[in-house]
Amino acid sequence: MTITQEDELEGLRAIGRIVANTMQAMSRAMEPGMTTRELDDIGRALLDQDGAVSAPESTYAFPGATCISVNEEIAHGIPGDRVLQPGDLVNIDVSASKDGFFADTGATFRLGTVRPPLERLCRDGRRALQIGIAQVGSDKPIAGIGNAIGRFASDHGYTLIRNLASHGVGRSLHEDPKEVPTWPTRGDRRRMPRGLVLTVEPFLSTGGQWATEGADGWTLYSDPMAPVVQYEHTVVVTDRGAIIVTQPG
Repeated sequence: MTITQEDELEGLRAIGRIVANTMQAMSRAMEPGMTTRELDDIGRALLDQDGAVSAPESTYAFPGATCISVNEEIAHGIPGDRVLQPGDLVNIDVSASKDGFFADTGATFRLGTVRPPLERLCRDGRRALQIGIAQVGSDKPIAGIGNAIGRFASDHGYTLIRNLASHGVGRSLHEDPKEVPTWPTRGDRRRMPRGLVLTVEPFLSTGGQWATEGADGWTLYSDPMAPVVQYEHTVVVTDRGAIIVTQPG
């Protein structure tokens, strides 16, 4: 989607607040002994309360209102009977629509105390997201996002999952540009037009390179196996940089 009118931006901000508030509320509610299905039920109730519709469920018939991925699961985890444990890394990804506008956000949360290397990975995952967002602006190269994140990852001894990309969003969950790499690339001459709506969502890892699909046809795992974190915002390209629409409020 490319925004051309102020009311379009307001529509995006509205659904952006909803998905951000839902994700944050789910993170506050999670506790040891809870199943991922129970956590998803909280997310579903919040989306329903705000008149929003789960995007993965409505678009792809995903078996859950939100994606909840724990530890070795790095994305698209199906809510179910898995019981959350102290020390888990829990990724909550919430995308939804309202009034014809879509927004997408996600973050990795620590359930209680985790080992120092995982604390650092979470901290640096958030930094990688901000570094990517800082490259967003009118007529800037799309490849600049992944190149900047790649430099940060390399300088700090991390890897990036290279087949889970950012994407256009706004009027549907996945739009042009279909793939926005969050890793270094060559030969990509695309530039960001003013008003473009896209996600920025690097998957930072301590060794993982690729995402591989599990037996359930949805859940993705790191190859080689290693801890992975993901942080995601939906942003709008402007002459002054990025407007982040997935802010709680």
